[in-house]
Amino acid sequence: MKKIIGKIVIKILGWKIDPNTPKELFEKCVVIAAPHTSNWDYPIAVYSMAALGVNLRYTIKKDWMKFPYGGFFKLMGGIGVDRSIPNNRHQRVNLVSAIANLFKKHDQLAVIVQAEGTRALQKKWKTGFYYIALEANVPIALGYLDYQKKVSGIGKMIYPTGDIHRDMSEIMDFYKNITPKFSDKFALDERYSGSK
Repeated sequence: MKKIIGKIVIKILGWKIDPNTPKELFEKCVVIAAPHTSNWDYPIAVYSMAALGVNLRYTIKKDWMKFPYGGFFKLMGGIGVDRSIPNNRHQRVNLVSAIANLFKKHDQLAVIVQAEGTRALQKKWKTGFYYIALEANVPIALGYLDYQKKVSGIGKMIYPTGDIHRDMSEIMDFYKNITPKFSDKFALDERYSGSK
């Protein structure tokens, strides 16, 4: 049902979906979606993934997944993150490890993580998505919304090697050709793109 709704909504909005979808998207991966410059980005991304048959999830504090709100957040793709203090430890689990642990509990999981962190102009991306994928040993799906072509999809999969400079440079190389809705609100990460 979600797939049908996704296809209808995307068609109504006048968008097309890139049919070249990597199979890993249906297994386990961290999904980043860029550029992120508009409130429209998230719904277009969600409906695009639904049209492809991908159950895209986003993380939310575990407490919010309880009654009375839990059912709503679950329906909207929410998945609870537990950062409580485990036995024999004095500190809470960091967010990267907590999200990475979710992949151990699921046979299939595609989690969207904001790379830019905000719709405002950012010249340095948040790299949490990279370390989540590295720790969970899953690929990073490069989701994109090209407003000039009105095409959305997954451009490629990056398997993190631990060499963040090399891997992030490859990610920046992909996104340099994608047109955002508001170009003045988008920048590649200057640490890895060579554009200062």
